[in-house]
Amino acid sequence: MAGARLIIEKFANITDNSIVGLRAPYLRVGGNHQFTMMEEQGFLYDSSITAPLQNPPLWPYTLYFKMPHKCHGNLQNCPTRSLAVWEIVMNELDRREDPTIDEDLPGCAMVDSCSNILSGDQFYNFLTHNFYRHFDQNRAPLGLFFHAAWLKNNPEYLDAFLFWVDEIIANHPETYFVTQTQVIQWIQDPVSLDAAKNFAPWQEKCSPGPRTECLVPNSCKLANDKELPGEALRMHTCMRCPNQYPWLNDPLGEGIF
Repeated sequence: MAGARLIIEKFANITDNSIVGLRAPYLRVGGNHQFTMMEEQGFLYDSSITAPLQNPPLWPYTLYFKMPHKCHGNLQNCPTRSLAVWEIVMNELDRREDPTIDEDLPGCAMVDSCSNILSGDQFYNFLTHNFYRHFDQNRAPLGLFFHAAWLKNNPEYLDAFLFWVDEIIANHPETYFVTQTQVIQWIQDPVSLDAAKNFAPWQEKCSPGPRTECLVPNSCKLANDKELPGEALRMHTCMRCPNQYPWLNDPLGEGIF
């Protein structure tokens, strides 16, 4: 994962050291090895561990102490020793069609894995119910985890999501949509509701505007004979093409071992 960060920083030209968290591929937690690596490589947080559906939901926690919930999932390998890493826990979401009916349905940590969401209205109701589960209980941060393609490929879901965001902001001015890093910054230095609107770490705005540079990225046809023999791979980047495809042991694609 540290190598993946190097690849992203190099070939996406991210120079502000803002990549400080990670999520394990397929949510397969790597146990003490993963979190020891994160500690050594200066990662601030992980967001791979799922907590089972419960009321109230959990707040993010550090791994200095024992996890406040069981290691959830099939054959998961959660950390068992004290480590200087935050966990932005993935609280499972309640996916019941009618929350007033006591239906025994397992939760889902990734929104796009909630297979019963089949329409924009269902998605809106799902978001609203889970928002109030958090808001009316302990106000633990509500994590909305999904792949961008899920919204891109389902315009009805995207419309419902944007409508819901606007509605929440209009009806609950005490609610903020923030990044995972910004969540931790508030937990480490909490301020009152009145002061939150001027909370310095939350003043950063993501307004990229129209792209003016690199309208057509470099399309690099690359190989990596040592790690990926016989394969030809295509990589798009606005930076100079590397000598070979970035991979294990050579994340910058220099071709030097």
